[in-house]
Amino acid sequence: MKLLLHACCGPCSLYPIRVLRAEEILPTLYYQNPNIHPFKEWKERKKSFCQVAEEENLSYLIDKDYPLEEFLRGALAADYRCGYCYEKRLRQTAAKGKEEGYEAFSTTLLVSPYQNHALLAEMGQAIGEEMGIPFVYRDFRPGFQWAQEEAVRRGLYRQKYCGCVFSERDRYRKVKKNGMAEHR
Repeated sequence: MKLLLHACCGPCSLYPIRVLRAEEILPTLYYQNPNIHPFKEWKERKKSFCQVAEEENLSYLIDKDYPLEEFLRGALAADYRCGYCYEKRLRQTAAKGKEEGYEAFSTTLLVSPYQNHALLAEMGQAIGEEMGIPFVYRDFRPGFQWAQEEAVRRGLYRQKYCGCVFSERDRYRKVKKNGMAEHR
């Protein structure tokens, strides 16, 4: 199967690559992440993405566009910013996959225990049906810890937050039970 695999970074790609190869699927990795902020972080993650793709001898595509303003406008207008982010990246991956002749698409976001896994699966399926390119669902979470350890072993850059400016902010503040933020 010719599969386009959206990848948020190098470390999160490791386990999905391993699982897909075991299924005799050789994915093409696709770096398309308009949510990542600041630009320096975007570049570090892209560098680890390229390192993994090259070490694993995989083809890869990079969307060099960095539409931060567009992403921020959409995220601020959305009821659920993570849902907006998922939809934006999944939709772009499906479109690129269809345009380039891939048979299916998926995402490495499915490896993270910190992401809304059910929503990713639901959105991927719906977008795939709408756009006429199947979404390949796999629960990659069992390999998250292994991937983190492997990233350390390989000397890959590992991020400390999901990527958007909101998650960067949230990692430095603690929300009390009354909903008020306590800044560290």
